[in-house]
Amino acid sequence: MTDKPIIALDFPGEEDVFTFLEQYNEPLYVKIGLELFLQEGSSIIKKIKDLGHEIFLDLKLHDIPNTVKSAMRGLARLGVDMVNVHAAGGSEMMKAALEGLQEGTPVGKKRPLLIAVTQLTSTTEEEMQKEQKIMTTLEESVLNYALLTKDAGLDGVVCSVLEAKAIEEACGKEFLKVTPGIRLEGGEAHDQKRIATPAVAREKGSTHIVVGRAITQSVNTVESYHTVLEQWGGQ
Repeated sequence: MTDKPIIALDFPGEEDVFTFLEQYNEPLYVKIGLELFLQEGSSIIKKIKDLGHEIFLDLKLHDIPNTVKSAMRGLARLGVDMVNVHAAGGSEMMKAALEGLQEGTPVGKKRPLLIAVTQLTSTTEEEMQKEQKIMTTLEESVLNYALLTKDAGLDGVVCSVLEAKAIEEACGKEFLKVTPGIRLEGGEAHDQKRIATPAVAREKGSTHIVVGRAITQSVNTVESYHTVLEQWGGQ
């Protein structure tokens, strides 16, 4: 597990990002999602890395294997620390993604961690069954995707805290369980359906937690970050 919570930089543009980051005098682990990446492009990654921060590039790639492999080959050159795909893309796509990352990582550099999204934490079991026509429990669906991901050779999955323990039992303690939907006690759920506090996430076996508005939209973001950090068990 990592001691640092991953902060979701869900801002509309670069100005807001660096206004937020300049409040901190310590290295952070941040997440760049689709909105920010499309608005600012890959140049923002270098600027954030130059400040000493780690980056989870959350683009959730899902396409035919060859396309994903080529895309990952390019993303590997950006110097990010973690990237992801959708497990629903299947085993061959996930294997191709890993091959692309390995091929694209510069000599002497560490390959970015590669994880796969199981079911989004905004998805309920009812929605999954009705709209995806997956007629099992949500946990069974997530566990199936986790096992496919492990068999494909990836480093872990994105899941909710509620499924982390079952995944640990099936895939091992070292298999990453990156859990969004983290809120402080009494915080709003927003658009997440399967949520938990940092302390519960640690207890249930999460290896990484992703925290967004509980930090970025708080009155005192630095104080909120350190509250999350303390509850998660970091220094």
